[in-house]
Amino acid sequence: MKKIISALLLASLVLALAACGTKDKDNNNASSGEESQEKTKIVVGASNTPHAVILKKAKPLLEEKGYELEIETYQDYVLPNKDLDAGDLDANYFQHIPYMEGQIADFGYDFVNAGSIHIEPIGVYSKKYKSLDELPEGATILISNSVADHGRVLAMLEEKGLITLAEGVDKVKAELSDIVDNPKNLKFDANYEPALMPQLYNNDEGDALLINSNYAIDAGLNPLEDAIALESQDSPYVNIITVNKGNENNEAIKALVEVLKSKEIQDFILEEWKGSVVPVK
Repeated sequence: MKKIISALLLASLVLALAACGTKDKDNNNASSGEESQEKTKIVVGASNTPHAVILKKAKPLLEEKGYELEIETYQDYVLPNKDLDAGDLDANYFQHIPYMEGQIADFGYDFVNAGSIHIEPIGVYSKKYKSLDELPEGATILISNSVADHGRVLAMLEEKGLITLAEGVDKVKAELSDIVDNPKNLKFDANYEPALMPQLYNNDEGDALLINSNYAIDAGLNPLEDAIALESQDSPYVNIITVNKGNENNEAIKALVEVLKSKEIQDFILEEWKGSVVPVK
């Protein structure tokens, strides 16, 4: 009888130890699973080209730093800021500083620049003429209805000698009414969505159009070959990583900016777009 009881006690002890071992193994597996899920996800809104293309190139570099990059693409300039403000994005990458500042003034966004990445020189395109000099008297110039780009466009046209702006005007905020000299009596039509400009060009609308390089590239145009004039590369219109104030010091955001400013990504930008997209230091 004692032998039977001893055997039963031994069996119970073995089962208990086995159960403990299974529990510990399960706990270890759970811990391993938790560790594997510790990788921080960064959700970034971006224009298709070149922003999303650059982010895709940066994705494996961020993986090496322990961050998972999720890219949300947009076709317009409005929703990426709305979604960032709503908390649906951790950052966006599509806009330059004057545009961000205009959005803050208009909508009260609490945004900051977390890092300057590249410049996309804006270009003048025409199917009718091969140079700015060929533009005739009274030529119609189409520009987008993005007010934040009007000063940029006018400053470029002044630099090219087509117009003169009022002395002392802030060229970032310049408007059509600030033109004081227009030797060719150019007519400006500013009633079009930025994303529609390539289609207007393909439809041969106007005598010339100004198109942002991201939309031009996305439509299959090569700014260096197809534009009849390009904005100089020392333009202040730098494309940035935008975040809600306070998040610029977030480790994930700092890692994102660090990768985008790395030599590998800068070399990729130069090789991919041959100067129509220019990285900044």
